Amino acid sequence: MNVPLTPLGLGTAPIGNLYQAISDRDATSTVDAAWAAGVRYFDTAPHYGLGLAERRLGQALRGRPRHEYVLSTKVGRVLVDNPAGAGQRDDGFDVPATLRRVWDFTADGVRRSLAGSLARLGLDRVEIVLIHDPEESPDPRAALDQAYPALHELRAQGVVDAIGVGSKQRQVLTRFVTETDIDVVLLAGRYTLLEQPALDDLLPACQRWGVSVLNAGVFNSGLLAVDSPDASARYEYSPVPAPLLQRARRIAALCRRYGATLPQAALAFAAAHPVVASVLVGAATPEQMAHDAQLLACPAPPADLWRELVAQRLLRPDAPVPGGHDGHPGPGVPSRGAHGD
Repeated sequence: MNVPLTPLGLGTAPIGNLYQAISDRDATSTVDAAWAAGVRYFDTAPHYGLGLAERRLGQALRGRPRHEYVLSTKVGRVLVDNPAGAGQRDDGFDVPATLRRVWDFTADGVRRSLAGSLARLGLDRVEIVLIHDPEESPDPRAALDQAYPALHELRAQGVVDAIGVGSKQRQVLTRFVTETDIDVVLLAGRYTLLEQPALDDLLPACQRWGVSVLNAGVFNSGLLAVDSPDASARYEYSPVPAPLLQRARRIAALCRRYGATLPQAALAFAAAHPVVASVLVGAATPEQMAHDAQLLACPAPPADLWRELVAQRLLRPDAPVPGGHDGHPGPGVPSRGAHGD
């Protein structure tokens, strides 16, 4: 059985007030714009705005035919009351700090986290559940030893269709791919037009074991999201280092030479690897969402662009490019038996 995914998915951290507050109306309009653009895959997490993203996503999707869309959420951080946070704001998300996150990879914690997510979404199930950022927890091994078996059992019971892990550390994801029976990984920022370290280990492992990839952070925190990056750009949510800014500018100049834009090429490249089931983009406004959807729908940049990027050592020669590979299995996450069980 496959979990069908659209080539473009919406990541919901921005509608959870990532760094800045947006209105409920703008959050709903952003989801509406994604739907109008054909997006039917939505990724969320309790971490995003202390549950705000889940609540807003559930509200925006209310009334949509449930069989027409796919949801993923995450476990690992359980939300609990935080009386000490009265009158304060959360760190990273512009929301009241009336709740706090507690790391919990136990089987009970996984089930409580999922139950909380479903309550906020207003739904009785989600298709995909991911272990969230295990490397950031005080006990990363617990994700492998406790959270994974719990998710494996939930999948076996039919509570969820597919299970996996989300992280920006490819080594962590590679370990789960090779040591467990997950269906999917969410990779953040490590396979982009700017840099492709996931080609060293994670993506070959996913190909070998039949694990699909949700490619997120494909603009490298916004550095690749504009036609002409400048010193105000961000990388890993911090000021961009000068060498990376120079590299991005060189890539952008080549894109212009071949009649493309940097964000257009970045999206096309991010989707081109055969294990990528969907590219996730975050958006805080309907205009951003519509723009990204239009870019991905554009014809891929010409083959000469990719050849020139390789020739100038701005792109790895072993990276699949749009139109340059065969055998793409099509969008979807193989669930159950991806490793032959």
